[in-house]
Amino acid sequence: MKFGISTFITDDGIRPDTLGRAVEVRGFSTLVVAEHSHIPTSRESPYPGGGDLPRKYYRTLDPFVALTAVAAATSTLRIGTGIALLPQRDVIHTANEVASLDVVSEGRFVFGVGVGWNREEMRNHGTDPRTRGALMDEQLAALKEIWTAEEAEYHGTHVDFDPITMWPKPVQRPHPPIYVGGESEAALRRLATLGDGWLPRAGTPPEEIARVRRWLADQGREDVGFTSFGVPADPELIDGLAEAGVDEVALMLETASTDESLRALDDFAALAARHG
Repeated sequence: MKFGISTFITDDGIRPDTLGRAVEVRGFSTLVVAEHSHIPTSRESPYPGGGDLPRKYYRTLDPFVALTAVAAATSTLRIGTGIALLPQRDVIHTANEVASLDVVSEGRFVFGVGVGWNREEMRNHGTDPRTRGALMDEQLAALKEIWTAEEAEYHGTHVDFDPITMWPKPVQRPHPPIYVGGESEAALRRLATLGDGWLPRAGTPPEEIARVRRWLADQGREDVGFTSFGVPADPELIDGLAEAGVDEVALMLETASTDESLRALDDFAALAARHG
């Protein structure tokens, strides 16, 4: 099993380029970063973790900008979104950003996506929370068309555009791997039909992960990679995830100063070595 790092990169924590170099030199496989464009002041949607929304949610750097800095500072580290809030994004801009980052990183980008939970944030982007799943299904289909066709067009209920030409195309063929976040029935259907990998959250029980692995096999999708992200440094939990069939664990690095972050990465590297 591989070990990666997941985190929120903010303006008051370790710089993305410094973080990327530190993650790579310690032998981690992947760095995935979160996305929130903003946090509405009047917020009704409950924070999934319970309690007050942590400070890091309010100060998150744009993931494509941050990961470009990481890509420029590294040479082997895979970089990814964990997760990009696709229903809040323009699909054509996103297609170009993903392809551009894949070119800049020389084919090291992993596109983790999810529908999101903050309904007020979605509404500020013009997204109806009730149809965000259906929207994202069409967005993923449209993205694949843009990345793979010389001249792309898509006509759906939520995404609709006439023929376009968009370059660059991604380095990875046919496109960077799409990792789908979420554990609902709709998310798992999306994974089976449109995804290349699954991003179960840290709280997903190992027995559920094992069940999904069996279910995907029944769908003829034995090729789906599993990366459990936001995982605490709990050896017992990590053992359970490995037994359940997780390919990679992305340990949760809390947003902190450079010195604090480097010490935490040293501890994570020692933990990974014990499970190697």
